[in-house]
Amino acid sequence: MVTRMHPEDAPPSRLTRRDILKAGAIGTAGLVAGAAPEAVARRAGKAGVRPPNILLIVTDQQGLDTLSALGCDHVATPHLDRLAGQGVAFAESYTTNPLCSPARSSLFTGRPTLETGVVVNGRPIPETMPSMGAWFRQEGYETLYAGKWHLPASYTPSIPGFDVIATGINGQGGVCDAGVSRACQAYLRGRRDATRKPFLMVASFLQPHDVCQFVSMHAGRKEMVFYDAVADDLPPLPNNFEFDPREPAAMRRRKRPQWSEKQWRYYLWNYYRMVEMVDAEIGRVLDALDDSGEADNTVVVFTADHGEGRGRHQLVTKNYLYDEAARVPLIVRAPGLARPGRVNRERLVSGVDILPTLCEYAGIDTPPKVRGLSLKPALEGRDGPAHHFVAAEVTRTGRMIRTKRYKYIAYANDPVEQLFDMQADRGEMKNLAAGTAHAAALKEHRKLLADWQHGLDIHPEAS
Repeated sequence: MVTRMHPEDAPPSRLTRRDILKAGAIGTAGLVAGAAPEAVARRAGKAGVRPPNILLIVTDQQGLDTLSALGCDHVATPHLDRLAGQGVAFAESYTTNPLCSPARSSLFTGRPTLETGVVVNGRPIPETMPSMGAWFRQEGYETLYAGKWHLPASYTPSIPGFDVIATGINGQGGVCDAGVSRACQAYLRGRRDATRKPFLMVASFLQPHDVCQFVSMHAGRKEMVFYDAVADDLPPLPNNFEFDPREPAAMRRRKRPQWSEKQWRYYLWNYYRMVEMVDAEIGRVLDALDDSGEADNTVVVFTADHGEGRGRHQLVTKNYLYDEAARVPLIVRAPGLARPGRVNRERLVSGVDILPTLCEYAGIDTPPKVRGLSLKPALEGRDGPAHHFVAAEVTRTGRMIRTKRYKYIAYANDPVEQLFDMQADRGEMKNLAAGTAHAAALKEHRKLLADWQHGLDIHPEAS
């Protein structure tokens, strides 16, 4: 039996911190909009330092291995490379759900999508669930948002808990991302009063999501327009273009483009150019932060909501649990890092870890029932709690459990399971679930999934 979350009565219009923690759930309407500069002063006095600013940069549809600093030879990302060189990158970083709105609901609440109820695009975060902007505003932060929201509207002048400083043109990352970066630039370069409250700024970019338009325009076509000038620069097909066909029915039903090798390679070339476009916009924001004089006291986090198929398993776009869609970049630059420039290849990380990490850096409590773990100890080279596994969901019925060695994928009411040895088979090309050699691992991961799901407060609209 799975415990289900029931809607709670709306909280009073003003809550003390004790009320919030005692209640265990709050609505954004219950958070004080102009909040608590005294909370900032109290924490500054207690710690002896001013609480840090926070810059959270989010891209859309960017897989983990799309940075030149992380080994991608087909793209130039100088600004993200600079961030990686000054921070720590996590190589085993996973979204909670490889679809836009669901993934974002987890980033801003620290809760899996089975609990937020945002299991499809276009749903809002429940009003009874504390989210990042309102939580930090309650603690005296100036909270600002620029770019794509998608909870439910993609671009909107009103986001609970945030002052919106930019909007965009829905579905056109090549156009609207420039507006996002310039709005962030203007704020950061115009911020002259050092006594102002610390800020939490979200810069949410749409690229490389424009690849969806490329796919929709070309998926059913046998011909493309090719440019001879780039013929020698086309990326090769991925190593896992050929794969084990033993897939759940939901995957077998997916339409895989019937492109020639040249078409696949041209699609990849276009995708990487979109990555470079967003890298340039991110560079403008990072430069403005440097110019503001506050970079040394700002925690910068870069991640993405989900990845992109890129021909792996002959797939495009997202909404499935192979690594190309589920594994996302995560880079943190912050004061006190141990060995900046390193890549952490051991720790399993989830999108639900972003909020508790930012809370610990800010010196504030984590919202009730957050499922993630702060990465601050690991970033500073200290011991701390870590995930034995991370989980993800997709299309209501799909589930993933990723341990250090294995990945397990199952869909409800589908007899075909998938089990991959992620040490021997990084490309997920050989499904081990059907044999007897890995029966113990299969049984273990089934139990991990059942126990994880049983421990959640499932939202009534999540199933």
